[in-house]
Amino acid sequence: MQTTSKGWGSGLLGVVIFSGSLPATRVAVMGFSPWFLTSARAIIAAALGLLLLGALREKRPSRGDLVSLSIVAIGVVLGFPLLTALALQHITSAQSIMFIGLLPLSTAVFGVLRGAERPQPAFWLFSGLGSLAVAAFALLQGGAIAIEGALLMVGAILLCGLGYAEGAALSRRLGGWQVISWALALAMPVMAAIAAATRPDSWAGIAAPAWIGLAYVSVFSMLVGFVFWYRGLALGGIAGVGQLQLLQPFFGLALAGLLLHEPVAWTMVLVTVLVVLCVAGAKRFA
Repeated sequence: MQTTSKGWGSGLLGVVIFSGSLPATRVAVMGFSPWFLTSARAIIAAALGLLLLGALREKRPSRGDLVSLSIVAIGVVLGFPLLTALALQHITSAQSIMFIGLLPLSTAVFGVLRGAERPQPAFWLFSGLGSLAVAAFALLQGGAIAIEGALLMVGAILLCGLGYAEGAALSRRLGGWQVISWALALAMPVMAAIAAATRPDSWAGIAAPAWIGLAYVSVFSMLVGFVFWYRGLALGGIAGVGQLQLLQPFFGLALAGLLLHEPVAWTMVLVTVLVVLCVAGAKRFA
């Protein structure tokens, strides 16, 4: 029970850190192309991860782990960052954040497929209710959502759920921060090539907020957040702790409203309470 509680606490901290990712990405794409932003954040995080691996003399993963690490890299190093950055060229960060409500279901499904987890039937009920609550809240926000942005966000959610579940299963053996660090290192050569091909023609016109956004998604979204998130999933269970992501849209919307001055509806408080109850129910039956 104590281990499970630590997992939920670590997972919640990871969700709080990830909540700033889409607002930060929205700011960063104002100065950088989505392809360069995706590759640059991965390179910076990989450099930090390699320093940690070398300083602590971590054992290299086995050859059998390379497939899983590749899946993690495709899901959370390349897929989710790139598709969300592309989506944010068509929709606002507030609109994109609402799609995160589908991420717990995506993570839970891949947790069953890749992590051999078997939640109780009541878990799916609470998980579905939480996702429906977030989806209903998105509709109440009003405003048309560009179809290009919506499709890109759905693709991002599927790849992210896969990367989360695969990384969580692997972190039970390698450790949470080690998994994301090795995945980043594995992707580094490809990311370096993409960065070289898509770098800005001039650095002079890039404003400070874009650099701050790049710094946040590189250090916190791409590395620090995963330290807590993968630890939480490994200790508390992929399907169960994954439901904490239902809270991420509301943390993200608060940041979008405070930092980007994007409109946030008052109904957020009501739906947040409902979602918290659904998370509690999912935790009980996970």
